[in-house]
Amino acid sequence: MLPRSAWPGYWPAAALLLMACLPFSQPLIAQPTFASDPLPFSHRWLQGQARELANEPFAPDTLAEDNALRALSYDDYRRIVFYPNAAVWGKEPRPFQLQLFHPGFLHTMPVGIHLVKNGVARRLAFDTDLFNYHDSPVDVDALTADGYAGFRVHHPINTAERYEEFLVFLGASYFRAVGKNQFYGLSARGLAVNTVGEGDEEFPHFSDFWIERPAANDGDVVIHALLDSPSVTGAYRFTVMPGDQTVIDVDASLYPRRDRPRVGIAPLTSMFMFNSINRARFDDFRNAVHDSDGLQILQANGEQIWRPLANPAHWQVSSFETADSAMPAGFGLLQRRQGFEQFNDNEARYDKRPSLWVEPLGDWGEGHVELLEIPTDSEYHDNIVAYWQPADGLKTGETYRYQYRLHWGTGSPLAPEQGRVMNTASGTALGSDDRVFVIDYSGGQALPNLVDNPGAVRINASTSAGEITGVSGTLVEATGRYQAYVKLDPGEADLAELRVALEVDDEPWGETWLYRWTR
Repeated sequence: MLPRSAWPGYWPAAALLLMACLPFSQPLIAQPTFASDPLPFSHRWLQGQARELANEPFAPDTLAEDNALRALSYDDYRRIVFYPNAAVWGKEPRPFQLQLFHPGFLHTMPVGIHLVKNGVARRLAFDTDLFNYHDSPVDVDALTADGYAGFRVHHPINTAERYEEFLVFLGASYFRAVGKNQFYGLSARGLAVNTVGEGDEEFPHFSDFWIERPAANDGDVVIHALLDSPSVTGAYRFTVMPGDQTVIDVDASLYPRRDRPRVGIAPLTSMFMFNSINRARFDDFRNAVHDSDGLQILQANGEQIWRPLANPAHWQVSSFETADSAMPAGFGLLQRRQGFEQFNDNEARYDKRPSLWVEPLGDWGEGHVELLEIPTDSEYHDNIVAYWQPADGLKTGETYRYQYRLHWGTGSPLAPEQGRVMNTASGTALGSDDRVFVIDYSGGQALPNLVDNPGAVRINASTSAGEITGVSGTLVEATGRYQAYVKLDPGEADLAELRVALEVDDEPWGETWLYRWTR
């Protein structure tokens, strides 16, 4: 995982406030300059570059070992701030502006950033005049770097009067976005390689970006990227449309350098520390701490799955496979809790973190969704990963193309109004040592009259270990939700996979609830 300290958006609000309050004298003239002559550019050309690069040994550009930027501390690095009046397109009537990140600290692989105008690209030169160093210990006059750490995109997403950051590419192949009136939370990646399995995880990185200049009335901005790693290269095209839900269309072409059986397509990375169901290890004044609280999957057969996230005692991997290995209609890590009182954190504002939904476009072939949950005792470490695992991985000599749409916003575009799992709670059942799980579903008031017909809702519950000792359900008048109760006697088992599906009049109703219980 990339440490969250590598992301400016993950810095505590107090740190961001400090940055905002630092003296911010700006030079009268500070505009990015170019380091190369104009060269023709197209996405087809980029695909050719990635294909050729796959035939060469992996040779990333990195800062020299004696470069002072490598020695920057977290505090020193975050004090280096890009001058807003130097923003790319900042002095033009364009709907988007770019600001650049300085290399250094954890960002030791500078990336090339190219601007594309009318099919012609020019690379931006690294320039210390674009940054305020705020008494940094480094010798600014002696700094050298062949590129930047990344960039962020600004747009009047919240009000028409002000350009605000809504998208950032920074570190490896990570990127994050928000919808209207949201805070940064979970992130996406270009590709995950060997996240689980034998050997170390590999982190592909975007080595170069080409950003097309938008027209004055454009509602989207197009970003191209070259992906590189020891195992695979790739050509990416991102079409970014900010709004209430920020939507990013991704077109990725992959060219393996060597066979890789375990890869993650459209990988999502998030943080889950605790909520009401598993907070025993945490003495914390807050009610919950997480960027996402569940994995949602819409299977090809129409079944909607909700899997609450956990912060387990040990690494755990869950695979969500179907009999025919058909790709799902969508999957995502969601933040369903949207009320401030559900977190009680006025600094982090987890209630404003976005959900991220992946909508596959085209045929991805056979495979399954995979979820990795890693133990953590800190909210500053990402510990949740979800992605699509192709059944056959990637093979040398082949070309793979994956197209998908990312929806950043509140909830997912396919969550049902009725039968959506709104909360999961658990505890010891009264009068026994059984565990009781209480599941709240939205839209309970739309169910048949449960007073006159208590059997109208059938609760189908199963477990991989132990025994289900009882099920019941009721309509909660105070909330309008349907509440299902499932009792589990785990016996001697240390782990049990639970599944609960509801039927109304012999027809499936609502989401299928999955849960992994561990001691």
